[in-house]
Amino acid sequence: MRRIKKNSPQTLYSALKGRMAVVSVLFVVCGLALAGRLAHLQIFQHDELLSQAQKQYLRTVEVVTGRGHIFDRNRNLLATNLDVESVYIDPREIFNSKETARALAGTLNLNPETVLEKVNSKKHFVWIKRKARLDEISQLRQLDLPGVGFIKESKRFYPRRQLAASTLGFVGLDNQGLAGIEHERQSLLKGKLKRKVVEKDARGRYLQTGPDDASHRNRDLVLTLDEVIQFYAEQELEKQVREFQAKSGLVIVMDPNDGSIYALASYPGFNPNNFAAFPRKRWGNPAVTHAYEPGSIFKPIVVAAALEEGVARPNDIFFCENGNYEIGGIHIGEAANHRFGWLTLQNIISKSSNIGAIKVAQKLGEERFHEYIRNFGFGSRLGVDLPGETPGMVRDLSDWSGLSLASISFGHEISVSPLQMTAAIAAIANGGLLVKPHVTHEVLKNGEVVKQPEEQIIRRVLTRHTSRQMIDMLKQAVKHGTGKQAAIPGFEVAGKTGTAQKIDPETHTYSTSAYLASFIGFVPADAPRLVILVMIDEPQKSYWGGEVAAPVFQRLAEKTLRYLHIPSSRERVFVLDRT
Repeated sequence: MRRIKKNSPQTLYSALKGRMAVVSVLFVVCGLALAGRLAHLQIFQHDELLSQAQKQYLRTVEVVTGRGHIFDRNRNLLATNLDVESVYIDPREIFNSKETARALAGTLNLNPETVLEKVNSKKHFVWIKRKARLDEISQLRQLDLPGVGFIKESKRFYPRRQLAASTLGFVGLDNQGLAGIEHERQSLLKGKLKRKVVEKDARGRYLQTGPDDASHRNRDLVLTLDEVIQFYAEQELEKQVREFQAKSGLVIVMDPNDGSIYALASYPGFNPNNFAAFPRKRWGNPAVTHAYEPGSIFKPIVVAAALEEGVARPNDIFFCENGNYEIGGIHIGEAANHRFGWLTLQNIISKSSNIGAIKVAQKLGEERFHEYIRNFGFGSRLGVDLPGETPGMVRDLSDWSGLSLASISFGHEISVSPLQMTAAIAAIANGGLLVKPHVTHEVLKNGEVVKQPEEQIIRRVLTRHTSRQMIDMLKQAVKHGTGKQAAIPGFEVAGKTGTAQKIDPETHTYSTSAYLASFIGFVPADAPRLVILVMIDEPQKSYWGGEVAAPVFQRLAEKTLRYLHIPSSRERVFVLDRT
């Protein structure tokens, strides 16, 4: 037998073949193990691993989009939305905390310490600045900071700036209505809560993904406000407050027939686009939320009640004590130290006699006077569709003192909101119906009207006959009485002046230097289209309602009548002559 050598080719081949077999087996085992592992990961751990990956590269953020628009009665835009960007960070992706915090604070005009605290947070997602300015976003993008991301949001925008701000109100960062109609109609205007997904790239920068559905809105709101009339009201009010160096002022313009409010103006105001830059006391709507002692503009209420109850007639005469009337040891006088003797009921209104109003109230009696005060809407909310409406203050009859009947007859010892006062005089103007004031005209969906609030008559407070008598008397107050400066050429105006002493907050007695000057009236008197209240708080050069407030009524009403194409008596005669 032939022997094979140890290092022969046959020996080497056998050894190599054995080693290859071992290696092949190892490859097969490893392949099977790898395949098993992949199967386990892809089948049994798929959901868990996907979730972990998404946590590393994706973030879901909730934002509100599509808040409803607000229009005036002619579909002019008063509130809309703008696309803006907000800045956020993932602190884990930030390598140099101090440098990043300094860059963010400097670019976004934020407190460096506050930003650094957020950068050092252990959270995965932290807001840095919501709804930043375009120039801030542009500068920050150029810095290309790791861990800093941007996301589109919707920001409320008021294109008319301060116009009707107290009525419109404003919204917060999350588009939540915080004041005005924005708050009152939050459920209608709120828009939709959307979840936006942001994805991180390989450098740790966040990229917004998915389409923005900002076109979807809940509903749009059309107000009874008219932006032109609102502008006139604000313009004339500001002019008069500045002219008389007054503390503040307000104007209401309303249709006395259905309660539609054309303008609610207050001065000083604020810009709802930047409401935080203004004092909080300016954010409210004093025509709705504040209550005042109305003074002599309240006298038509007691006179109307006396006429309705038949205890007085326009030509009845009352002795006005020559300007000095004592009740319970208290001496009551007339404004400007007037000394009236005998006055007709008509002249009590025209000359605004305090003592005459007291004599009328005494004939009416406490119980009936209190009942009419309540029937005219004082002491309770009218239900206007604006937040914070005050009921005012009307004491229960059991709480009246021996002086209450006298004081309330000329507008003291009672507090009313300007809106209540406007609605009460509107009831005299429209034939005796107390109507509910409102600012909502229509609700739209996709541009189509889906709801129109119906006119709401609260109650009848006077007969048409009494209303007619009061209109004639208030016309004389403008023609021959204290309201002469409210007269408008070509139109008959009915109205009443008021000059109310304010309570001194320190002495709790009536001030001798702080007054509320007012005028309330309607026009055209015999077929009223407008009722307008003007109140000027603490004017300095003069405090008489006929001198301070009545001219505002005159200028505003004249502009508004022309704007609404309401013909004057001369124009009506001209048309009749032509036909």
